[in-house]
Amino acid sequence: MSTLHISEDILPLGQFKSQASALLKSINSSNRSIIITQNGKPAAVVLSPSEFDRLNAQSRFISAVQQGLDDVQAGRVIDDDSLDAVLEHKIAK
Repeated sequence: MSTLHISEDILPLGQFKSQASALLKSINSSNRSIIITQNGKPAAVVLSPSEFDRLNAQSRFISAVQQGLDDVQAGRVIDDDSLDAVLEHKIAK
């Protein structure tokens, strides 16, 4: 994700509405996101589909790593020899 530029990347809702087409084109070409404000407070974040996909993939990866760490903490692990035996049994079927 690109660095946030406060002077360029935070826009009031009215400005976003009036420039929506150009802003969406810019977001897609630059992979930068913008924050839309309503009544002076952050109301939404708009980002490109590719950035959305990247963030989702990153989130899934972090969740998978955390699940693995949780499994280790809970003792839900097997050693190499046990894994080899399980795999050989499954392959033999």
